[in-house]
Amino acid sequence: MSKLETNTIDNISGSSTLTIGDSNTSTITLKSGATLTNFPDNTPAFFAHSASDQGSVSDNSYTKVTLGTEVFDVGSCFASSRFTVPSGEAGKYFFYGSVRCQVGGDSDMNNAYAAFYLNGSIYLEDRMNFQANPVRLSTNLIHVVMDLSVGDYVELYAAIDHAGSYGIEIGSGEKGTNFGGYKIIE
Repeated sequence: MSKLETNTIDNISGSSTLTIGDSNTSTITLKSGATLTNFPDNTPAFFAHSASDQGSVSDNSYTKVTLGTEVFDVGSCFASSRFTVPSGEAGKYFFYGSVRCQVGGDSDMNNAYAAFYLNGSIYLEDRMNFQANPVRLSTNLIHVVMDLSVGDYVELYAAIDHAGSYGIEIGSGEKGTNFGGYKIIE
């Protein structure tokens, strides 16, 4: 076994590929605590949650979820409860959301919906059906991978089908209603 000690390894002029190892190499080991730099990361990325109950919304009609607390926004791509693909960042994205729905008074919920909208139209919907056993509180979890172009935008929507005349609330807080996403490294 031989040892190579150097400060820089670079490819030869005119070549854009540097190969470490050959067909006999199956493992490259770094010393404990070593740091590799200049690798791609999962950005842009964001996470936000509702700051307060959204209040009454129309029965059985999709309403855009208002996310008043931005936890992080790497790439400045999230504003007004909307993620927009920034310049130079087209690609595949993973999105996740949670919508806490509740009805007040003696009203019951028959269905609860969460949906991702892409460029203003429904893209994916999650529906929870409670018609056989109506409830007053529900949390819908939704996630998807989308292949997006620069300028595409994604929003989280919710709807509740309920019996009675009471208002519908989209619950607040990080553990109740939230929306996040990040670019997938390809």
